Amino acid sequence: MADLDETGTDQGRGSVYRVAGALTITRAATTQREIDALPDPITIDLSDINRMDTVGAWIIYRTVRDRGAKVVGASHDEVSLLKQVSEFDKPVQVHPEEKPGFLRALQELGEWVTEAGVTMLGLLGFFGATLIGFANIIRRPKRFRTNAVIQRFDVVGVRALGIIGLMSFLIGVVIAQQGSVQLAQFGAEVYTINLIGRITVRELGTLMTAIMVAGRSGSAFAAQLGTMKITEEIDAMRTIGVSPVEALVIPRMIASIVMMPLLAFWAMLTALIGGGIFVWLDLGIPPLTYVQRLQEVIPITDIWVGLIKAPVFGFIIALAGCFQGMLVEGDSEQVGTRTTMAVVQSIFLVIVLDAVFAVFFSSIGWV
Repeated sequence: MADLDETGTDQGRGSVYRVAGALTITRAATTQREIDALPDPITIDLSDINRMDTVGAWIIYRTVRDRGAKVVGASHDEVSLLKQVSEFDKPVQVHPEEKPGFLRALQELGEWVTEAGVTMLGLLGFFGATLIGFANIIRRPKRFRTNAVIQRFDVVGVRALGIIGLMSFLIGVVIAQQGSVQLAQFGAEVYTINLIGRITVRELGTLMTAIMVAGRSGSAFAAQLGTMKITEEIDAMRTIGVSPVEALVIPRMIASIVMMPLLAFWAMLTALIGGGIFVWLDLGIPPLTYVQRLQEVIPITDIWVGLIKAPVFGFIIALAGCFQGMLVEGDSEQVGTRTTMAVVQSIFLVIVLDAVFAVFFSSIGWV
């Protein structure tokens, strides 16, 4: 317990508060009351003190700050503790200062650009790790996991045929219906077949398939790898000398690259069937005429454009899904967050690449 020695006043010096023993939390209330009762100016004498904790230092510091007290007789340790207390004496702002709307928008834009740049650098690094994994498999073919690839063929391709076929069929019907309504204003309903054939084979067949695969398979890749990160299965694989890239990432990438052209062709076919049924029932154009017209209006380059883009889109979807899955850390909430980011990132990159492909094929004359 602190032995709080005599306090007194002197006409020349003012009040003197002498402390002997320990100045700790156990005597904080008493010490504060005694100091508050003294008139200014106050001199606090710490020459006889043997121990002082943070609470005691705060009382002394606050007296110096608020009442201009003078401290004498403090040792080096006590002076150091008082300095530390003063460094942490900063005003706390409960409600942050509201910035102008323009500055807030500029700050959010800067944060978004920074985050996008960091993500793109991480994606580029993951792409490099994937290339190294492919190179290792080429040098050591026995490390190639055939069963895993075949299983991914089934998940990415075979099980997606139903939903992609139905979606593409309905898209073909919608294109035919909307196109015929607009072209009817000019008496050119027959050109609905041109619209269905060109837009389906060249763009929508591959693009809509990529969006569906990103939402279906890309999200699954991120969720699966993210769950394996949380359960430390990936760390266990590294411990036993198995590369997660070779065992988990590459089979998914191969499946996406191989199955995307097949799914895109299937989407083109079902969309053309949907459009053909509509023009047969609504415009009275028989199926034979429809097929003959498609052969006339669809150049072979349109088919090549769609099929060339498909494996690139598949690679991007698998890359983004696996990359986000490998970034999962902490808890299960991260799995949902990274899965959402994988889908958004995949679709964004697919659309950007589709625009790049459109400019490229137009520049080489494939229009």
